Amino acid sequence: MIRLKQTLLFAAGMLMAFSALAQPDRWQQAIKYEMEIDMNVETNQFTGVQKVKYTNNSPDTLTKVFYHLYFNAFQPNSMMDVRSRSIMDPDRRVGSRINALSEDEIGYQKVKSLKHNGKKVEFETVGTILEVTLDQPIMPNTTVSFDMEFEAQVPLQIRRTGRDNEEGIEYSMAQWYPKMAEYDYQGWHSNPYIGREFHGIWGDFDVKITIDENYVLGGTGYVQNPAEVGHGYQLENQKTMKPKKGKITWHFKAPQVIDFMWAADPDFKHIKAQVPNGAELHFLFQPGENTSENWEKLPEYTIKAMEYANKTFGKYPYKQFSVIQGGDGGMEYPMSTLITGERSFPSLVGVTVHEMFHSWYQGVLATNESLYPWMDEGFTTFASAETMNVIMEEGDDNPQAGNIRGYLSLAQSQYEEPMTTHSDHYNTNFAYGRAAYSKGSVFLTQLRYILGEETFCKGMRRYFNTWKFKHPNANDFIRIMEKQSGLELDWYKEYWVNSTKTIDYAVGSVLGADGNYYVTLKKIGDMPMPVEVTVKYADGSSQLYYIPLRIMRGEKNFADNDVITLADWPWVNSDYTFEVATDGKKISEVVIDNNEQTADMERSNNVFDVAAKMKVSFE
Repeated sequence: MIRLKQTLLFAAGMLMAFSALAQPDRWQQAIKYEMEIDMNVETNQFTGVQKVKYTNNSPDTLTKVFYHLYFNAFQPNSMMDVRSRSIMDPDRRVGSRINALSEDEIGYQKVKSLKHNGKKVEFETVGTILEVTLDQPIMPNTTVSFDMEFEAQVPLQIRRTGRDNEEGIEYSMAQWYPKMAEYDYQGWHSNPYIGREFHGIWGDFDVKITIDENYVLGGTGYVQNPAEVGHGYQLENQKTMKPKKGKITWHFKAPQVIDFMWAADPDFKHIKAQVPNGAELHFLFQPGENTSENWEKLPEYTIKAMEYANKTFGKYPYKQFSVIQGGDGGMEYPMSTLITGERSFPSLVGVTVHEMFHSWYQGVLATNESLYPWMDEGFTTFASAETMNVIMEEGDDNPQAGNIRGYLSLAQSQYEEPMTTHSDHYNTNFAYGRAAYSKGSVFLTQLRYILGEETFCKGMRRYFNTWKFKHPNANDFIRIMEKQSGLELDWYKEYWVNSTKTIDYAVGSVLGADGNYYVTLKKIGDMPMPVEVTVKYADGSSQLYYIPLRIMRGEKNFADNDVITLADWPWVNSDYTFEVATDGKKISEVVIDNNEQTADMERSNNVFDVAAKMKVSFE
């Protein structure tokens, strides 16, 4: 008995020890930034002071920290420059432009001093990364301080950030400050900047920007001194205070965001709009014959887009969103976006809607887009296509058709790589772009086909509400969809994301006449999918047959009950035959995926024209 008690006590002790060691892997680091900068618009340089409170919520002891110094990429022979000049298909916005920058056109961020908990620490600048070795480690569940002095030069605008963009916007200030790298369950993410995607820590920002008084600013965060800065930020009952001659300080605060962007120009016009029961919208642009008319109409459609997004994909959690002319195309940032503004109206609405949706998938869910760019760019592309179809009243039965075509061009090329490839390491810009945007959006299009419209839409909202502010990964998403649908979906993720295998189903034969037919389908591609087959009759009627995959362990819920569900198709079988009882009607055509919701590689073999192939006349 004594020995038994000792054994039980030992086992209980070991269990407690393992429980103490076991840590959930989805903790989030936390950070608070206080920054003050003084901008010299004559030299395009600024000095800055940064105070950081960094909380290590991980179970790990940290002996180093890393900062991103993104401006350093805009120097000749930087990794971004070399990559841009050596890749087979360089981004036309970059090419060899970095290599041609002069000393007063390059970008840089120089850290002058750094203290950890009040004591100086050693650091080394290695390209776009500041490597910091700590004298005292950061223990789990503790908060430490970092105090930094730095200076920077704003590069000539080439990619995303910089000064004097092609439309004459003076400052597009993205990636402008030394930014602490993310540390998560996969370790440090201190990747050099070569021009693609980002990852960041949830943080609170308190930012003061001192600049010449004639500049108008906008971006991430809420203006704290609206009466002082004016320019449309003050409330209706406030009077704009006359600023001090020379310079003025803009004070912004932004809660729980992963980055902070701002833009400035002396000619910005600022207009506002209100989403009913939602965010206040801010629009900043340079008036002119190429902008004013379209930008004045833009708020109406942005309101429609945000209302549709809130209802369909989950509610935007911030009180403000800003659309700002700047940058080099369209780029997303927390609570804001930079877009080039001299566009046709449909293009202006389209880029605004696309960048707005990044607030859901990059800003709020904040998947590590360096590792899973398709979960941001692809989901955003899918959502923006659905939204544009509604708010622009396009009336397209398949608004994802263009994205499917984009993916097929990749799959039919020799350049496709699995979507598990890190965004920086794709061999071509073409493969990266089509994988992240097109194939990523088709991932959702086909998932809707697998699950059905209602289940899919509920799953998308559940995903957003479950994983917002938690950096979800691919498995987190697919598990939400499994819970919502009751189906097993790991096979779908593994084929579509982890491989480059393709879908190709064909109608092999239709045999029989006068009442009973046998249809044989062929699985030609390596990737399995549930199959929907429409049997069309000579009298104009039709019948839908549904063949689930056995590895789904369940079936799709159809809104229309007039569907005949057949036996499961084991994915190892290359063909499948089923009987069609027509009650004397003649079959005219058999079609796989009649609504073209799957990225089938060879659409022509999806259709079997019975009249032509069996030489049957229906007259």
